[in-house]
Formats: sequence, structure tokens, C-alpha cells
Amino acid sequence: MPHLSPLPRDAVPQFKERFEHYENTRGFIPNSILTMSRRPAIAAAFMQLNKVVLYEGTVDEELKMLVSLIASQAAGCRYCQAHMANLASIYKASDKKIAAVWEYDSSDLFSAAECAALRLAVNASLIPNQATQEDFDELAKYFDEGQIVELVATIALFGYLNRWNDTMATELEEHPSRVADRTIGTGGWQAGKHG
Repeated sequence: MPHLSPLPRDAVPQFKERFEHYENTRGFIPNSILTMSRRPAIAAAFMQLNKVVLYEGTVDEELKMLVSLIASQAAGCRYCQAHMANLASIYKASDKKIAAVWEYDSSDLFSAAECAALRLAVNASLIPNQATQEDFDELAKYFDEGQIVELVATIALFGYLNRWNDTMATELEEHPSRVADRTIGTGGWQAGKHG
């Protein structure tokens, strides 16, 4: 049960355009943002940061979604895992690739560049942080410095979201739950429950 219920969408009419975008791309409005909207300036800043980090730059969006997924898996946030399985699917990651993301190092589904990004995401999402110079040396083989900033920003964005959703016990929407069941398949996607 969430600690705070999401606001109804009409409580924040200034977000009408953004909410329509979420419905058109994801199929729903995230409860995390509806809850955050109790402080519209925080929600607006978050939505802008989310947009810039995940959807701008030169790193492929599919990879950013997979980085976000594995960062959420490393952190244990079930809500974000379900959301990122959904977004990875929307951004053309196959169900097999989504299901195998945790086995990136031993799966032939991932390129060396993807493995380098996913390894950093896992190591940087652990507490204490396990990212090493070797992780960055490997990244530099495939990504320029601007792209490395994009990847670290993606990981950091999900550090925020993982903490937000687990702390608030955000209620998971039906659509990402179905996608996560199909792709990852372990169930129990409610925030605040680790698995």
C-alpha cells in the first residue's frame, strides 16, 4: 500500500501536455509522478531531467532503458524494474534481451559496448558504489566523454527513482506489471518489496 496516494491528473492541469505524452508513449501516467505532483516544482524539474537524460543525446535509447533496468535490479526497486522492462520493450529491446539483462556478461545478446555500460550500471548502483577506473576504461573503448556522462546520468536518475518509489511504496500501474511479468517474469512488482 502506498504511503501517499497519487493525485488525480486534473489536480495538476499544468502537466496536461506531459501527461498526454506519457499516455501516448507508455500507455499510462506514472503514479510516481502523480504522487510527486503534490509539489509541482519538484515534479516539473524531475520530468524535465528525465526527458533530457533518457531521450536526448547520442546514446541509443534502448541501451539507456536497459541501463535503467539493470540499475533498478541492482538497487532492488521492483516498481522501477517493471517500468523499465516496459520502456525497454517500447524502445525495441526484445523480450529475450530484457529477460537476460542480468546475464549480460555471459549472453551473446549483448555487444561489448552494451556489456561495458551494463557493468557500470550494476557497479554504480550498489551501495557502497563499486564503480572502478576499469569500468570507465572499458566504457571509453566504446563511448565518448559526453556519452559517458549520459550513461552516468541515466544511472543517477534511477538512483533517485529507486529511492523515491521504494520509500513511497508507489503503487505499480497495471500495464508495466503485465510487461514485466511477460519479460522478466518473477512477479511481485510493488515498490517497497524487494526480490
